[in-house]
Amino acid sequence: MGVYIIRNNQQFGPYDDSSLVTYVSSGHLLLCDSLYDDNSGKTITVRQYLKSRNLKVKVQNGGSIFSQLKNIGTELLIPKNAFKSSNIISDKRLLILSLVGLIPSILMFLPINGFLVFYLVSLYFAIIWGLFFYYFFKTSQVDIETTIITFFATQICVFLFWDVLGLPNLNPFYLFTDMAFPFSAIGYILGVGLTEEFVKLIPLLIICFRAKSPQIPQTIVYYGFISGIAFGVFEGVQYQMTINAEQEYDVAYFLNILRLTSLPFIHAVWCSIAGYFISFAFLYPKYRIALYFLALVIPTLLHGLYDTFCGTLLGSVIALPIMFVTVILLNAYLKQGVNYQSKLCN
Repeated sequence: MGVYIIRNNQQFGPYDDSSLVTYVSSGHLLLCDSLYDDNSGKTITVRQYLKSRNLKVKVQNGGSIFSQLKNIGTELLIPKNAFKSSNIISDKRLLILSLVGLIPSILMFLPINGFLVFYLVSLYFAIIWGLFFYYFFKTSQVDIETTIITFFATQICVFLFWDVLGLPNLNPFYLFTDMAFPFSAIGYILGVGLTEEFVKLIPLLIICFRAKSPQIPQTIVYYGFISGIAFGVFEGVQYQMTINAEQEYDVAYFLNILRLTSLPFIHAVWCSIAGYFISFAFLYPKYRIALYFLALVIPTLLHGLYDTFCGTLLGSVIALPIMFVTVILLNAYLKQGVNYQSKLCN
């Protein structure tokens, strides 16, 4: 009879009290180790067992601090191989950690100002969102090159349609946004929502048209996230340099944070919903007209309704729930993807 030590789901022993004290004193057993007592049939910690038996234990030191440091060795403190360029380049975790943690500090030392400051900071947050989406939604079909191309191609599309062609000025429904409700809703849905969601899904259509094999829904959903985030960066920079800059400091600060976090995120989710239906349109071309319609209409409605109420007193009552509904819908779509495929196969 005796006690058993349980560590990492492995059992060691049995030990009598004298052996237990010796091993704890030498550091081979820890006070927080789990201990099973044959006599009581209970599992407790070594610390609790020693206390119940009135056993005093003092963990030994391995000499003075200098002798301990000597035994630890300089190789553990300054590992030479860690600074080899080949090891740094091949360590993805190190690169991601450095990328996320150090980019703002790097930007601080660069001689930049104006538009470039806002764009690079927005780009930094877009990278963080991109890593998040890549971790949770990537598939075997997703690749970094297409991700980067999608991101910048979306921004090129936005630049061409907004700054070169002046697409918002060509859409007469934008005029309704300055009117009272319900006319403002028409403006935000058929003007802002329709225009922005249409431009964001263009890169997704290009990806599907150029694909050399059928793209599963989650793949296009992922690229929808990337396209949406890219649009969020473009729009966020514009707002931070214009409308936000005209506000009081605390209001401007909060609005800038929104333009770097939640608002690009919700743009990404709207576009990912479009990507979901676009993927099915290519997988089941017999239903492509209806699926293209859904890819544009559902994000447009969600987007337009959110914009209608986000700047009003009803914002927290209506606009915020719309954001939650958007995320819930995407999650539900992804969960029932198999059911969609079964339905569309008929």
